[in-house]
Amino acid sequence: MAEKQIWQKIGEGFIQEYYNQFDNTNRMEIANLYSPVACLTWEGSPVQGREAIAAKLVGLPFKRIKHIITEQDFQPTVDNCILIMAFGQLQADEDPPMAFHQVFMLKFQDNTWVCTNDVFRLGIHNIPV
Repeated sequence: MAEKQIWQKIGEGFIQEYYNQFDNTNRMEIANLYSPVACLTWEGSPVQGREAIAAKLVGLPFKRIKHIITEQDFQPTVDNCILIMAFGQLQADEDPPMAFHQVFMLKFQDNTWVCTNDVFRLGIHNIPV
């Protein structure tokens, strides 16, 4: 198997750190992974700015969550960013596990990789009601 590209290694490291912080720490600390003017769309609701994103994530209505990543895809972009798509399941509190997918855009700013864009959706939107 070929050696992984640097953008794949950076993407894998980001995914590991992001979900570890989301699941195991105070979610307010996750703000450090975002750029100051980052954009998040969470289930169709847009939020902009590092502090607003942290507030959104801290305010989510569950006490405990666990993400299991089943697949992750990475691409370098033409403007030297890294595009990531993560697929998996999450379990919040005692709810049954639910499928989700999340897309991140990473950019190298101020000597570190930060998330500039984040789009999250539960995998329930393709089920007819």
